[in-house]
Amino acid sequence: MTMDSAPARHTGQGGTGPAGGSTAATGTSTGTSTGTATTGTTAVRRSVTAIHPPRGPKAQARPAARPRRVRRRDGVAPLLTADALAVVVTTAALPGLEPAGQVAAPLAVLLAGLHAQAGLYRPRLAPSALLELPALAGRGAVLWCGTAAVTAAVAPREALSWGVLLSAVCLQVVLACAGRGFVNQLRRRTRARRPASALVVGPGAGASAVAAALHGRPEYGLRPVGLADTGSGADGSAGVPVLATHEDIRRAVIQNSVRHAVFTRPPEADERTASLVRLFHDHGCRLWLADPAGTAKVTGMRVAEPADQLWGYAVQPLLPRPARPLERYAKRAIDSLLASLALLAAAPVMGACALAVRVSDGPGVIFRQERVGLYGRPFTLLKFRTLRADAHESATRWTVAGDCRMSPIGSFLRKSSLDELPQLWNVVRGDMSLVGPRPERPFFVAKFSSVHPGYEARHRMPVGITGLAQINGLRGDTSIEDRARFDNHYIDTWSLWQDLWILARTAASFFRFRLGGS
Repeated sequence: MTMDSAPARHTGQGGTGPAGGSTAATGTSTGTSTGTATTGTTAVRRSVTAIHPPRGPKAQARPAARPRRVRRRDGVAPLLTADALAVVVTTAALPGLEPAGQVAAPLAVLLAGLHAQAGLYRPRLAPSALLELPALAGRGAVLWCGTAAVTAAVAPREALSWGVLLSAVCLQVVLACAGRGFVNQLRRRTRARRPASALVVGPGAGASAVAAALHGRPEYGLRPVGLADTGSGADGSAGVPVLATHEDIRRAVIQNSVRHAVFTRPPEADERTASLVRLFHDHGCRLWLADPAGTAKVTGMRVAEPADQLWGYAVQPLLPRPARPLERYAKRAIDSLLASLALLAAAPVMGACALAVRVSDGPGVIFRQERVGLYGRPFTLLKFRTLRADAHESATRWTVAGDCRMSPIGSFLRKSSLDELPQLWNVVRGDMSLVGPRPERPFFVAKFSSVHPGYEARHRMPVGITGLAQINGLRGDTSIEDRARFDNHYIDTWSLWQDLWILARTAASFFRFRLGGS
């Protein structure tokens, strides 16, 4: 199989030799509690002003060591209720639709799916039911035209007339728009009374302007408690402290129970801005992009539609790719099914490999090593042991390919990638996927993230046994920069069909190796 069997050589700019493990990492593993500033970034000023304490009697600091997923569905229930009520009332008002109670429930579920596909449940800072009216009208027409077609096919005598159909669409749209407008009005009042703590992330005057807009417009529901300066020139004129280091930002997130992070340029614009994404993800923050200049172009993060605004600034929620929940669940289901079947099919081969390792190299058949997975969360990766090494050497040594201590059995397992078979259990457990960026050790993640912009963005996707970089020959001692570029391209263009294509290419490469070896 075309699997990565050794850490890759650091051959991009600023690369090191094969003994790269002997050099201390110059950067900081982003999102960890160390909080050291990223290499090469000059701190404008360290915040010395007191950080605003969280408001409210129930406000509590969130533990730094407990990573949490980003909450993407806050406040969806009121909108779902308003849409469901619109369907129920419209169904009850139709003269020829019987029984109305049994029809309303499936229609409400179908309408919720149509609205979700149109992005009508995504978070927004300035929601407007009137701006959503075209989308509401289009989905309402699809819903009731489909209902009329099904009714005509199943019960021709009860088919809806054109007048009834038009009335149903109009009533549905009016009720949905009115209900959503009422929900939005309640939200604006609640936000103004109880704003959530937020950090503004960006360089210079643009970030200060966004922070000032949030400070002066409480109806958006975001109370800026700090300005994370990622460049130079931030002056704190918005009345909030300037946070110049990673540790300052981490402390502010914890002490103020920060729930939102507003970026003023795309997070992947530079390595320091990108390094904050994992920190915010681990603390359950929602990410936004506000563009003071109106020229930002997001490449690594998906931009949601329709557009939103923050006091005239274009603003969008940033959602890690892939953000399609149904396809994500399908990917996980396919991973579990295929990995389970592969484990059963490969059980005799794995038993033979385990026996060979035990006879050749002694006790300790399985090798366990900490790797970095989705959003930087560590997990234990499993492999067949091919070389005995102490914990420090296995965590920091670049590669063991060609090591004279490796037995013929260990060398065969590495060359054939059979030592990777236990990782199928990682897939079943949910630590990994069959297809995704290859996981790396924390030591090298910290080093590569500080040197190669975009390397940190690989952790937006579950790590995998094989991937786009691997089927293109980027395995072993190859360029980290090239591998990161392939991995990010895979994430940006991800689809289930691409996963199946990569698995087919991987299987073909494996069989070519077996035939060539025989």
